[in-house]
Amino acid sequence: MSFQAYLDNIEAKTGKSPDQFRKWGKAKGFSTGTGLAAGVKVGAIVAALKEEFGLGHGHAMAIVALLKGKKS
Repeated sequence: MSFQAYLDNIEAKTGKSPDQFRKWGKAKGFSTGTGLAAGVKVGAIVAALKEEFGLGHGHAMAIVALLKGKKS
């Protein structure tokens, strides 16, 4: 599955676009807009995404990659 397919599936499930997840990450203090905030652990982000949005591990990791700025 391509990264874009992950994002499309996430948006279909949650109703949130990648830009909305970027804003969510900044609002939660997980990211700076250009990468993860200092001291933030990936596990904390994954746990929050699973709890708040019902995402599975793979989809949560796709959002982590988005927040890290590794994928656009």
